[in-house]
Amino acid sequence: MDFFSSMNISSSALAAERTRMNLISSNLANANTTRTTEGGPYKRKDAIFAATPLETGGFDNALNDATSQELRKVEVMKVVEDQNPPRLQYDPGHPDADPQGYVALPNVNVMEEMVDMIHATRTYEANVTAVNAAKSMALKALEIGR
Repeated sequence: MDFFSSMNISSSALAAERTRMNLISSNLANANTTRTTEGGPYKRKDAIFAATPLETGGFDNALNDATSQELRKVEVMKVVEDQNPPRLQYDPGHPDADPQGYVALPNVNVMEEMVDMIHATRTYEANVTAVNAAKSMALKALEIGR
């Protein structure tokens, strides 16, 4: 694996985790939103990741074919809405309450979102470390000729 392949893999992971973090932020911001443009309460969103082959050109393809080692990067395949039913809370004074006095609240669990946020942050940090390590190795390789 060359320098650019490692950077490409790490940058795809950084982009995917950024998307995940944006979705988590949206979920937390809308944890109490009872009315959306689609109607009903906000629905939690999550990213679906997939490992896709790393597209390289020329010599890398020939070398990868020869060693049968296929490098993969991460991509966000799609963003899905959680299909779990909304939480019902008794609040007859709420403007969005049904005739029985229950309000449909989003299916967002703040504790789960915080755990997901910590995981996304740690994964992002690990990929930044990988980028810095690859950069450091490339710089050391350039110093060999001195």
